[in-house]
Amino acid sequence: MKKTIFFIILIVALAISCEKDDICAEGTSTTPRLVIDLYDASSPEDLEYASDLLIYGIGGDTDSVLTDYEIVDVNQLVLPLKTHESPTQFVLISDAYLDDNGTEDDDSDDFYDGSNWDTITVGYVLSEEYVSRACGYRTIYTNITLTIESDDDNWLLSRTPLTDDQTIDDEDEAHFSITH
Repeated sequence: MKKTIFFIILIVALAISCEKDDICAEGTSTTPRLVIDLYDASSPEDLEYASDLLIYGIGGDTDSVLTDYEIVDVNQLVLPLKTHESPTQFVLISDAYLDDNGTEDDDSDDFYDGSNWDTITVGYVLSEEYVSRACGYRTIYTNITLTIESDDDNWLLSRTPLTDDQTIDDEDEAHFSITH
């Protein structure tokens, strides 16, 4: 009898001491990315695919290719921004290809090349918003500016902000349009 009472008390104590899992739900809004729609310069109302596009981020420890933009055809870009400093820069290469440097079996000397390289710079002011104990904080970007660095042969021609408040707090709609 004493053992039964002991086990009942033990089970009740364990049940009371448990707390719910702190897992950030999949649908919870986290740090948003910059959304850019690409439009045809000759018909600015029509979305236009950029062919064989390669994008890599500049800065940080190394310049790195964005995994979703490794020689793809797209008409919308969803780009991650730095959460600890401003600005963030990206190089967009049109008609990109992988040059194996004449050595198919050796990946160590491969490099990307393309017909036209353009750089965009995204400036912003950072602020943090508390989401929950499980999810922590998310970064909100305000006072967004997007600059297409000028060179002799820009394929990115112009940019237009699509939101009035120049704030990135979700990915529901495009924040900028770029014509090419």
